[in-house]
Amino acid sequence: MFAVPGSPLDPRAAGTNDLIKQGATLVTEAADIINAVQPIMERPVMHPAGEPDSEPFESDPQGHDRDQITGLLGPAPISIDDLVRMSGASPAIVRTVLLELELAGRLERHGGGLVSLL
Repeated sequence: MFAVPGSPLDPRAAGTNDLIKQGATLVTEAADIINAVQPIMERPVMHPAGEPDSEPFESDPQGHDRDQITGLLGPAPISIDDLVRMSGASPAIVRTVLLELELAGRLERHGGGLVSLL
């Protein structure tokens, strides 16, 4: 943890001065931070070369996704989180269907992440 000291007479500097008392690294110039992180930056970063074995991400909604999500919508506002949970579809699929409905002029957005059909 790093802390920049402040005047002991300034009450706004009390927090950082207290951190220094507790053992934070005193910073008076950029070189202080560079010297502290230099050993970390010299180590090579190892990244696996292969791709994960998970199934590919499906971002295009299928017909049944559209029907199910549209069926959950009505004139009463519902949260997007509830749509994701009730439909069982991924958040990306739900948001894609909502965007399609909005572009078609069939969706109304309300405050607090609520949506409803027009």
